[in-house]
Amino acid sequence: MAVFLGDKHRFGVEIGEWVNPLLRRVDLWAADQWLTCDDNLAFAMQFRLSVTGTANWLRSGPAPHPPFSGLSPVAAHRRLVGQSADFEEEHRRHEIFHWGPTTDNLRSFLFRNSKREDELVITFDFWREEHLLEHPEHAGRVFAAELRTKEFIGILDELAEVVGPD
Repeated sequence: MAVFLGDKHRFGVEIGEWVNPLLRRVDLWAADQWLTCDDNLAFAMQFRLSVTGTANWLRSGPAPHPPFSGLSPVAAHRRLVGQSADFEEEHRRHEIFHWGPTTDNLRSFLFRNSKREDELVITFDFWREEHLLEHPEHAGRVFAAELRTKEFIGILDELAEVVGPD
């Protein structure tokens, strides 16, 4: 039986069946987009550690503001992707969803919402050529989802608890 956490419009997770003792189906959603469309089988132990690491990072202090003054999170995402060699430190500082093969089809960043200090903005785009051939509507598009920091941490904590063994 599947467990659903969160909201597909902002950030949601469906934790599905075990495929074998190590792999479990995990579907991630943000901004009404299915993030794990290229690979939704997670190595549960590694995935859990990665998700827990993200939750702990967010608990350790506020998420960083977008790195470029006056730019929207989507514009900041585009600039970070386009100039990653020049902004490597900023690139790493904002990266999110380094959770293994299930999320390596994304370039994704996390910013504190400049209008609401208790809110986050997740930006992402799909980069794989195969994906873009199958979904040409995603080509050149950056998606953004806003949610409260506590809500995101809560979903991550529940996900880590449900997804797999210690």
